[in-house]
Amino acid sequence: MKAHHAVYFAATGGAAVVIAKSIISQEIIAYEDLGTEAIHRLEVKDFPVIVAIDSQGNNLYETGREEYQGKGNHSNI
Repeated sequence: MKAHHAVYFAATGGAAVVIAKSIISQEIIAYEDLGTEAIHRLEVKDFPVIVAIDSQGNNLYETGREEYQGKGNHSNI
């Protein structure tokens, strides 16, 4: 992510309809021959996602777990 200044978005599972309504336009920018796996550029508005991994390499999946495990006693979960 850092090398290409990219971000990784995370969305709630089952929210495809809500997410699709936020896409204003899209275009294939690479690997068109891969069909649905091609790389797309999306223009979105009010996109209901969070940045899970930012362009600096900060990873919410890792930091979130660390924060959760560091707070209180969760032995009953």
